[in-house]
Formats: sequence, structure tokens, C-alpha cells
Amino acid sequence: MYSAPTWDPQQYLRHSSHRTRPFLDLLARIPELPADREGRPPRIADLGCGPGNVTALLADRWPGARITGFDLSPEMLEQAKKTYAGTTDGGGWLDFRPADAAHWTPDEPYDLIISNAALQWVPNHPESFPVWTEGLVPGGTLAFQVPANFTSPSHALLGELCETPQWRARLTGHGRRFVHILDAADYLTRLADLGLTVDVWETVYSQLLQGDDPVLDWVKGTALRPVLTALDGDHEAVTDFLAQYRDLLRKAYPPGPHGTVFPFRRIFAVATRGQEPTG
Repeated sequence: MYSAPTWDPQQYLRHSSHRTRPFLDLLARIPELPADREGRPPRIADLGCGPGNVTALLADRWPGARITGFDLSPEMLEQAKKTYAGTTDGGGWLDFRPADAAHWTPDEPYDLIISNAALQWVPNHPESFPVWTEGLVPGGTLAFQVPANFTSPSHALLGELCETPQWRARLTGHGRRFVHILDAADYLTRLADLGLTVDVWETVYSQLLQGDDPVLDWVKGTALRPVLTALDGDHEAVTDFLAQYRDLLRKAYPPGPHGTVFPFRRIFAVATRGQEPTG
């Protein structure tokens, strides 16, 4: 049975510049919020806020906004609260609450519901689109970005290694996450069927990583978390698994003269609810 992985905020943040760029690209495509036109503080929810570093960027875009970051990980929430919670320079505020995106429903109307690199962990997340849409004020926006790199060598090799005879009994299913992701066209259709104005696109980032075994270091913060959680407490098994996976990654991503190129594909969606007709 799959259980939520244990997260390491510091490991996740080791590649924060590369991980933040897609959020900035998503943020740039979000239209004016209803609150902007109405002269009131925007109400924003960030689903799967992680350590809060990108949630804080929402306060830069909307300084007076009331922003809540939701996450299932106690480790991530502790980091977010310690670093970012409180009143913002623009008079708004940031707070962080525990919530599972698989079951989260809006408890009040939101101008923006946003999620960055989190929904890939949520089975059947498209089934929540209708209730999230209903939780938007008229003219509000649902926006998200999900990794779509799960058939790339980094992730495919992880899944294959977990299914080898040595690891199958302990790790079956822990290395394969792509089953929760739709194609870009499917996301567009699901959102358009709800009557939303939809912008969906894909981007492949050719990331240049530095250091020894940088792809392994990257996935230690994300895709490897279920494996490391499952093997927690068995130092010998962790060391053996990481050595095997490291050797596979070295062949798949050899270093070049400027570093190690790590292509990473992502899917983006910005979907805006229509304005309700007036009298």
C-alpha cells in the first residue's frame, strides 16, 4: 500500500532556482484577478505549497492578498511557517495549514487557486476540478503546473530498478508516479468542459546541473522520496539502492564540459471562470 513520503525541505530547496522558474512562468500567464478590478484584497490558495518559497512569490505579485498555503507534509509546513508566515510588506498575510489536496475543498470563495508541482502526487486530481472551479469567485482562476517527465530516463530507470528481483518486494510501485498525470490535451478538455477559458501549454527546460551526480541529487528531493521513506531505517539498503541508481543515472546523463544537462518537461494550465451575468 502506498503511503505519503517523508519530505526533506532542505534537500528539495537545493535546486530551488530551477524548481522556481516554472512557477514564475505560470505566474506570468495568470490574468488580472477579480479582486484587482474590485479594489479588495485577493484571496488565494496554494495547494501543495511545500516549503513556502513559491507561495511567498504570490505576495510579491499581489502584495495585499490573503494567501494560504496547504500541504500534507508536516516537515514542509514547519519550514514554510518558520520562514514565511505572517503579515506581508504590502499589508496582506501568509499562513500555512495542513491539508491533503486529494480531499481539499474550498471553504470560502477564492480569486485564485494555484498548485505548483504537486498534483502529480494526487491520484484522480482532475476529479476535483469541478469543486475547485465552484470555489472560485466569478472571474477567478485555477492554475497549476505538473512535471511530465515520468517517461524520461531519470524516472523510468527508477521505476525499473524498483521492479528488479532484489527490490520488488519492498518497492513495487514506489518509483512510478506518471499514472496520475494527464496529457496536456486531456487537461484542456477537462477544464473546457467546465466552461472555463483555458490556456494549456508544455515546456521542456534544458537544465544545466552542477556538481557530482546532480541528477541523483535532484531526485532525492522529489521522485526518490517514496523509496527513501520505504527504506527508512535500513541504512545498508538505502546505500545499496542509491549506488545502483547512481550508476544508471551516470550512464543516462553523462557530464559535459559545462555541467550535466537534465531536460525536464512540464505541463501548465491556466483556467478562468466566466463572469456571472448581471441583472
